Amino acid sequence: MKDRHIDTSWESSSLWYDKTVGAQGHYYHRQVVLPGALKLLGLKPNDSLLDLACGQGILARHIPKAVSYLGVDASRSLIQSAKQTRVHPSHLFAVHDLNLPLTLDHPPFTHAACILALQNIDSPETLFQTASLALKSQGTLVLVINHPCFRIPRQSHWGIDPQKKLQYRRLDMYMSALKIPIQTHPSQKNDSPTTWSFHRPLSTYTRLLKEAGFNISAIEEWCSDKKSTGKMASVENRSRQEFPLFLAIAAQKN
Repeated sequence: MKDRHIDTSWESSSLWYDKTVGAQGHYYHRQVVLPGALKLLGLKPNDSLLDLACGQGILARHIPKAVSYLGVDASRSLIQSAKQTRVHPSHLFAVHDLNLPLTLDHPPFTHAACILALQNIDSPETLFQTASLALKSQGTLVLVINHPCFRIPRQSHWGIDPQKKLQYRRLDMYMSALKIPIQTHPSQKNDSPTTWSFHRPLSTYTRLLKEAGFNISAIEEWCSDKKSTGKMASVENRSRQEFPLFLAIAAQKN
């Protein structure tokens, strides 16, 4: 049985996260994540969206006005921020820990999403089951996560090969599931709030989606669009295009 004594919500880091993301999202939200997620969702007027682990509602502020919306997150502070900054009065928000089952008194949704939060969920199988129960047949689920093959906290690192003039990615572990504490403010050491990151290999996500009744229709890998300057620019720019930051999965409910 999994340890439920650890709080995996971002309540303790909610002020920092809210400030970091802001009204329009941080750089990668704006340039990479939200444009890519919205394209995969393909929302149309009269669609409905369930936003799982919605944080302070960043996705809600970028969807078409005619799309009905419900955002769910474990952090009361982030949900309060989402309510205060919502752009459409019809958007709804609720507090719930998605590591636990959730039954909604709501007509089936056409779409569901979990954007840059699945790696902070202890029980992805429960979240997938929640999405499956909430979606109509052939409804679309879109997931965006930090790339599990290349961005593993404490187990993946950048290095420079001076002979080949290359920047490379070193992985110390991949197949093992990991639960990794992340300090919000490392300089504060033990006084820093802590969040949790859960690493799983890609095969775990594909298996759990199948078990929850989903068929994967697309897998995309998104790289950084930033450009370096200076003497290492060509090396850094090349590695950015070789090692994607994010993995996106679109799946349809059977």
